[in-house]
Amino acid sequence: MTENSTSPTRLAPPVGGFQEIHGRRVFVHRSGSGGPAVVFLPGAGAVGLDYFGVQQMVSRFTTAVVYDRGGTGYSDTLPLPRTAAEVATELRELLRAQDVTGPYVLVPHSLGGFYAHRFAQLYPRDVAGLVWLDAFHRDWDDFMPPAARLAAVERMAPGREQLEQMRPEVRGMTAELLADYPQDVRQALVEAKVSDTWTDVGIAERTGLAALATELRAGPGLPDVPVVALTVVGTEPAQQVLASEQELRAMHDGHTRMDAALVRTVSHGEQRVLSDTVHHRLCFDRPDAVVQAVRDVIGRTAR
Repeated sequence: MTENSTSPTRLAPPVGGFQEIHGRRVFVHRSGSGGPAVVFLPGAGAVGLDYFGVQQMVSRFTTAVVYDRGGTGYSDTLPLPRTAAEVATELRELLRAQDVTGPYVLVPHSLGGFYAHRFAQLYPRDVAGLVWLDAFHRDWDDFMPPAARLAAVERMAPGREQLEQMRPEVRGMTAELLADYPQDVRQALVEAKVSDTWTDVGIAERTGLAALATELRAGPGLPDVPVVALTVVGTEPAQQVLASEQELRAMHDGHTRMDAALVRTVSHGEQRVLSDTVHHRLCFDRPDAVVQAVRDVIGRTAR
């Protein structure tokens, strides 16, 4: 691993460091020991340290890894979006370079679901289990109403001007979400979240969703490993503005059916529906549910 330093144009992480992959620096932070190692895959616009709280809880009983995909967060820049295969290959090379022994329990949130699935397609023997955190699925469009299908989600994503107007709210929301984090971690993330660089990355990562789903449909389903899917059915305030009650019910129903279908594809799959949080707050409002799901998947891998 390289030293915890950065160029003048890149933000410095408050914890963790960098691993060089093909001449690029990829941010990584690992805690704990033992196995199977648990690897968190961030959502779009999120970074590894957004999962620092649950990582620290998981690190009490096994190795826990958070990281930033190339082109995102504290990692070196790359053109975005990238293919799922590129992201999956990078993650495997990172884990090997860090001497994190597989197979792994992958914990994808949101967009991370596409990348976790591609990792499992390419390296099924490296996957011990999965904890699905309200994550995207390649069959999303088969379950969602037209207004919530991937192409529509891309079109509805906020642009640069809108996000610039929302910066005070983003700053406040981030500070509130990270209230229990160490001060140095919290302050660094609050400032980074409202930076031009991270705003542009979030916009870029929310494009190409339909292309990622198409890429995944060309490959196999998940390997037969233990899976726990946490399905969030709380409604985001922004959704209440953009969608009618009927559309919201259809979205929640589709999401619930989608995750139910996902866990039926494996021998040891389980769905847990959470109504007391919303998508972006899952790991902050319900870290207990996330950590318990990780514990349960690890327990089932030992059988």
